[in-house]
Amino acid sequence: MAPDGVRTGRLDGAWWPRSRDLLLELPSLAAEIDERWGRITRITVNPAQWPLIPRRIPVAGHTVHAGWFTTEQDEHMIMVCSYAPRRLNLLVVPPQTDAIDATRLMAKAADPANTKTASELLATQTAGGGAQPAPRSDFLPSAVAPSTRPGEAGRRADLARNRAASWPVPA
Repeated sequence: MAPDGVRTGRLDGAWWPRSRDLLLELPSLAAEIDERWGRITRITVNPAQWPLIPRRIPVAGHTVHAGWFTTEQDEHMIMVCSYAPRRLNLLVVPPQTDAIDATRLMAKAADPANTKTASELLATQTAGGGAQPAPRSDFLPSAVAPSTRPGEAGRRADLARNRAASWPVPA
């Protein structure tokens, strides 16, 4: 994350999830941000990088509402909104990125002097032989897909996914 009170760059920091499963990955991000910036209420992503975008994600005793933008939002960014009227724009480091490249990308994204978008940062890293962004997709998810993760993590992800899919949609 960028230093408190400093907001000259386009990004506030970065997030390095271990997979493309928001139901599995978002709770740890929310727990960290809830403590520092206030409870997360909403996130938006670009569906080019996320195979499933549930409308609601159960997180540590509350629900985070999720949405997506296909053209308005950088495909390598997540926007996080909290109760304390605060919005964070975070670079999403591709899960397959190695630790050295991920560390470099996260430092650049948190630098208040950074003027590049999330996609521009990834392109710069790729040009230097670093992280490769995931292939672009125009797939807009509309169904609940089963987890491919083995064991307990996969069962928890499937349970959370099914629970979120069964929630009524507000009118």
